[in-house]
Amino acid sequence: MNLKRIDFYYFSGTGNTFLVVKKMQETFKKNGIDVNMHRIENSDPEKVNLNNMIGLGFPVAELSTYEFVWEFINSLSQSEGTEIFMVDTLGGISGGVVGHMREIVKKKGYVPIGAKEIIMPVNIFYIQDEEINKGKVEKGLIEAEEYAADIINGKAEWGKIPVISDALYYTSLLGLKITETRLNQKLLYLAADKGKCNKCGTCAKLCPIANIKMGEDGYPENLMHCQYCLRCTSFCPKDAIPCKINYNGKTYRAVKANKLLI
Repeated sequence: MNLKRIDFYYFSGTGNTFLVVKKMQETFKKNGIDVNMHRIENSDPEKVNLNNMIGLGFPVAELSTYEFVWEFINSLSQSEGTEIFMVDTLGGISGGVVGHMREIVKKKGYVPIGAKEIIMPVNIFYIQDEEINKGKVEKGLIEAEEYAADIINGKAEWGKIPVISDALYYTSLLGLKITETRLNQKLLYLAADKGKCNKCGTCAKLCPIANIKMGEDGYPENLMHCQYCLRCTSFCPKDAIPCKINYNGKTYRAVKANKLLI
């Protein structure tokens, strides 16, 4: 195992994954391992340095993860033994991520050394109070630290539950296809309330797939290919982008917006 340097590629919607990968980075650095952090939405998968260990971090969505995250992983260059690990954050279960991601990277020549799923506060049907969320975050960060230690000590594993994994993976694909439909985009259209919006452009800066642009009138426009990471609604400083699928329109964020823009 070559643990001198790690390139950690991550996407974080509400900030949960950001907190987890930063805790792992701290743990690696305490053990003399250099860690370079890269935002998936700004990275070219074909330029990944295959001489370094690779880390992947992302949230779970639709029992899986976002289409642009899959596209990044599917576009990674062929390797000759680069070690790779993954971590995801979720509110309940996934099942459609760990096994199939392992198969993808193995076929590309990578050596999968570890996978970990960490429960963190949810942002869909959000009803928890701050104390419950605080407890989840604290526990999740302890797990992140322990997982990084397991990677260092060669104790991490990346397995698969075949039947359950396959069933949930194909269920998640169906969910992602439904999300992509024009009808769904209209039903769950995330539009700015012009009575609240201050035209700051935070939503456009944060959108990982450039689905939001600032219009000629200065207000944000949804370009109808949203993947529902909910960054825009979670981080709007004026709560001007309501989410219809959230309980009473409440949203959750783990960090300040600027943490995801660095």
